[in-house]
Amino acid sequence: QGGYTMYRPSEDRSFMSKSEMEENIISLLGGRVAEELVLGDISTGASNDIERASKIARDMVTKYGFSDELGMINYSTSDDEVFIGREIGHAKNFSEGTAAVIDQEVKRIIESCREKATKILKENRKVLDKLAELLIEKERIGQQEFEALFEQNDETIEEM
Repeated sequence: QGGYTMYRPSEDRSFMSKSEMEENIISLLGGRVAEELVLGDISTGASNDIERASKIARDMVTKYGFSDELGMINYSTSDDEVFIGREIGHAKNFSEGTAAVIDQEVKRIIESCREKATKILKENRKVLDKLAELLIEKERIGQQEFEALFEQNDETIEEM
């Protein structure tokens, strides 16, 4: 059984802050972290979320200058090429040493966000368990039902 989280923008915006991008990564990693915490095992179910989180982290480092280590320099390759295999033979505008630092920075961002996702899910384990029960029962829930789980106190959740 797979899961899907749909994000609906609360307002039309053409930019995001560094903290908003980190929050998106934390959210995307939540499914994998929940598998580890609840099942003690992982599956391929989170592969698209991991791919999306990795792209956001890489863009933070290479496009938006959100890395203190690399500074405000654009290291991204052109997105104009749309044919399959575009990376083959595509010239990078940075050295192999810089590529290694980019990889380290992307990994640092992902690991930091994974730690935050783990902390959030551990602190809200009762809500996580109740959410899982509700999704088994209903298959789908909306934003209001999701937020209602957090509004209930621990005693109410234990009674349910």
